[in-house]
Amino acid sequence: MTVDQTVRGVATLEHADREPLSRDEMAEIVARDIPAGAYVNLGIGQPTRVADHLPDQKGIVLHTENGMLRMGPLAEGDAIDPDLVNAGKFPVTELPGASYFHHADSFAMMRGGHLDVCVLGAFQASQHGDLANWHTGAPDAIPAVGGAMDLAVGAKDVFVMMTMFAKDGSSKLVEALTYPVTGLACVSRVYTEYGVFDVGADGVTVRETYGITVDALRERLPVALRRLED
Repeated sequence: MTVDQTVRGVATLEHADREPLSRDEMAEIVARDIPAGAYVNLGIGQPTRVADHLPDQKGIVLHTENGMLRMGPLAEGDAIDPDLVNAGKFPVTELPGASYFHHADSFAMMRGGHLDVCVLGAFQASQHGDLANWHTGAPDAIPAVGGAMDLAVGAKDVFVMMTMFAKDGSSKLVEALTYPVTGLACVSRVYTEYGVFDVGADGVTVRETYGITVDALRERLPVALRRLED
């Protein structure tokens, strides 16, 4: 299973005449890029929104770290079952054919390369696909590693969903990580409110921009940006 590289053609698209993506719009684009039939884990935080945008006809199977296959969208109202939660402890629904298993079996699936895609949040992602998402290294910060390291090295494709800039205005897409590492050379694609980027051995390629042009991003980011057509 590989990520569909043809979804948006061979040239970078610039949507500069609109606002940056909302969180739900970002989740919708991530959902669109997940191949049909893929087995997918959604990380805690923004990635959980992706579950609400997956079309039934794509047959995508969601896996959770706490032991479930065929997780459905977040539960609301009468659909809430306090015993049925995702890894972030939010109430979720189950789809027909859902199954449950031991925590150890869940991690065996992750470590054994049985997941096609995982979608994770991040403090930083580097131009070559390194990931930092469990600790900022600050003395008063609470580390939260969870299963991120297992997912980062076990999934065939790692997507990152994050804001483009930190609260201090610094870019979270960086030349090299300054925060503790979750995984090296593991991220294939980064989604932010300002654009979608492929990262890896060849550096950063811009697939799309939202609310800004590629040239304007070049002035704000500390990494070299290529277009798809370059």
